[in-house]
Amino acid sequence: MQTIIASVLIFGLLILVHELGHYFVARLTGIRVLELAIGFGPKLFGWTRNNIDYSLRIFPLGGFCRMLGENPEEVDEPDSFPQKPVLSRAAVLISGAGMNLILAIVVFFIIFFFLIGVPVTNSGLIGQVIDDMPAEGAGLQEGDVINSIDGQTVRNWEDVLTFISAKPETEIELLVERDNSQFPVLLQTEIDPESGRGMIGITPPVLKYRFFDSLKISFQRFGMIISSIFQVITGRAPLDVAGPVGIVFVIGEVAQTGVVNLLLLTALISISLGIMNLLPIPALDGGRLFFLIIEGLRGKRIDPEKEGFIHFIGFALLIMLVLFITYQDLIRWDVIPGN
Repeated sequence: MQTIIASVLIFGLLILVHELGHYFVARLTGIRVLELAIGFGPKLFGWTRNNIDYSLRIFPLGGFCRMLGENPEEVDEPDSFPQKPVLSRAAVLISGAGMNLILAIVVFFIIFFFLIGVPVTNSGLIGQVIDDMPAEGAGLQEGDVINSIDGQTVRNWEDVLTFISAKPETEIELLVERDNSQFPVLLQTEIDPESGRGMIGITPPVLKYRFFDSLKISFQRFGMIISSIFQVITGRAPLDVAGPVGIVFVIGEVAQTGVVNLLLLTALISISLGIMNLLPIPALDGGRLFFLIIEGLRGKRIDPEKEGFIHFIGFALLIMLVLFITYQDLIRWDVIPGN
């Protein structure tokens, strides 16, 4: 039940934000919106306001913002999508993915501002001393300030990491300040078995409700994930694909580890969804955007029937790919027997 609830909430949020991006930009550019729906299939409930139908459908794995002009008989209507300038249509197409990317930053900000805080790294102030590590054995305490390491002045936490990391399994001398007095501390560093670097078992202070620090680290985390995705796209990192079923299983496992990890996963999925939708794949927003770029360059729209046929083929191939990935997910998660 926890898996189902978490999956519906996450997919529902991602889809709602994506479609609201299309919806608001379409209305801002004067394109008439006919329907905004979350989910696919039969309606659970719906209502009409200002000649726009709003509905919640039974299957939450999708949604749509239907605009005037998407059917061939509507293309000549003055407020239809095809009648608007290329830049207006491009803005509508980009807005869905853009909202998913913005959502990820908002989720990161919520995590760092409200839930876990951000590390304070502008000094050598110790926030936590880890049990059974050299720092605890040497008597270091929370609130101590490291002013120097082996005579090298410490200006910030990066200096602490740099000086200690460079000396694994080595005796070092810290000049520590406590209660307005300074004293030396000798201790033997340990070696991190994964990185081979030195460590003594201390961390910087972590504080909540720091607006600009939370915003900064949110953009940093966002940039790291974008960079990782492009490494996969360019073949510099291995591809590990999961379909809707696989994502549901992952959500279920992560939900058991706590709200923070579930929110981190939500941000990751939102970024992935945004980037994927901007790829020039027929039937996706990026594919439609690609045709708009061609139209802008040649000054003439591509035959709607030909474009529609290409999107149809792309959609069919995309569905086949999703089914194949889903089959692999079912095997991976032992839902059906595999080799």
